[in-house]
Amino acid sequence: MLFSKLPDNPGAEQSFISHFIELRDRIIAMLIAIGIFILVLFPFANDIYSFVAEPLLAQLPTGSTMIATQVISPFLTPFKLAMVAAIFLAMPYLLYQLWEFVSPGLYKHEKRFAVPLLASSIALFYLGVAFAYYLVFPIIFGFMAATTPDGVAMMTDIAAYLDFVLTLFFAFGLAFEIPVATILLVVVGAVTIESLVDKRPYIIVGAFIVGMFLTPPDVFSQTMLAVPMWLLFELGIVFARLMVQQRDVITPQTPVPPRPTAPQPLPRAPSLTKTSRADVLAADEADHLAPTQTPITELPVNSVEAKLLRAQRLRELNNLFATRQILYEVLEEGDADQRAVARNILAQLDDD
Repeated sequence: MLFSKLPDNPGAEQSFISHFIELRDRIIAMLIAIGIFILVLFPFANDIYSFVAEPLLAQLPTGSTMIATQVISPFLTPFKLAMVAAIFLAMPYLLYQLWEFVSPGLYKHEKRFAVPLLASSIALFYLGVAFAYYLVFPIIFGFMAATTPDGVAMMTDIAAYLDFVLTLFFAFGLAFEIPVATILLVVVGAVTIESLVDKRPYIIVGAFIVGMFLTPPDVFSQTMLAVPMWLLFELGIVFARLMVQQRDVITPQTPVPPRPTAPQPLPRAPSLTKTSRADVLAADEADHLAPTQTPITELPVNSVEAKLLRAQRLRELNNLFATRQILYEVLEEGDADQRAVARNILAQLDDD
């Protein structure tokens, strides 16, 4: 059987060898899919190239044609385009295989968040390629044909033209991923919407610099890439703000409950020495501090133990987003026991 089965329990540990075998099978499936698409597209390679070359051919003077300067170019160039088109068409299946490989290691809330982003990334990449073909190419090639000096015949080599259009396809496809990248940066807390808005002038300048490096050395290609990048950045800010507002997430600077009017016992938290999920649940239900546990007010503000206690308080206040953020920090900074407690609490949140 081609694909190795994952354990029935998604949380079961797999050995390095089993992960390696799984990755190998996924890669083999990807290569088979690409090979099938190449076999299907190869008989139509010349037609595909004619379709891709249409924006340039439409701008050439009457009687002008493209040329092939290398002996093997008439065969090799359409075949190369057929291979690229096969990868382009197989991309949803390739990403599906990649998703199947990494998804068992994700939490439920991460899966719910990743699926729409993955689908939108594919759609935006295709949209960027279509934008380049239908809007950018006619303008660029029309300008080039109009500015050709008298006495010079514009006869483009087919291999050079293919390299040119593939570069622009790749550049515009990546540029249209900016909204997804912006949303990801905001959601994971790497940046804030306010900081992105403050840095808008620098981002606009950076878009033109990126356009200069990713496109051919002409101002039209650079502008046609930089302006959509800027607009897509603004669109990403809009969607990120809507997502934050919809989830009603406001993470306070000091995530502790309001001071009570009268002295009251501190909220109870599980012992940090407990590592099993059942122990964490039992500690939650017991609702009392361990006799040897240090009160949160006496712990360093940024200590891992204080973060665990703070996460427990935020969970009681039903601020689940802030709880997850603190638990992710514990997973990075804590020792083995503290990371086990954080993982168990995250598993509880996924089950709620």
